[in-house]
Amino acid sequence: MKKSNIVLIGMPGSGKSTVGIILAKYLAMNFVDTDLLIQDRENCTLQDIVNSRGHMVLRQIEEDVLLDVNLKHHIIATGGSAAYSEPAMNHLQTDGLIIFLHADLPTLRSRIQNYDNRGLAKRADQSFEELFEERYALYKKYSHIIIESSGTTQEDVCETIINRIKDHGFVIDG
Repeated sequence: MKKSNIVLIGMPGSGKSTVGIILAKYLAMNFVDTDLLIQDRENCTLQDIVNSRGHMVLRQIEEDVLLDVNLKHHIIATGGSAAYSEPAMNHLQTDGLIIFLHADLPTLRSRIQNYDNRGLAKRADQSFEELFEERYALYKKYSHIIIESSGTTQEDVCETIINRIKDHGFVIDG
């Protein structure tokens, strides 16, 4: 299966942005973080969007931005809520190998110190555990490959991704 992009999905704190940058260097590919595309388009932070317009507006903006992504030969780190949009995920799958970076709850808790003001597209009353459970099924649904990112270095995660891509017969076509 030929794909030109690798798309990273997963919870905030799973390592999408950091792993994406390293993976792009390892594979001589370009890198884009869709959270930054959202912030650039809206000229404010994700948290500002949630605070002023609500989490559902952030999800809609994210869907619009993801549907506008038409890149080749990129590592694409998505926001944690990307998987809420079936149209966006289907669009990303057309030329992207979807990799779910899965980190367990204790790891995510240790990495996310700013849960309440991180700009998460979640209900105000939603706990981190509830968000994790809700999103886990979506990440599994859309991913081609699941990579464990708890208790390991970002470099090791990248090596695992590269090996798993080869094992599954995926060809990243530059």
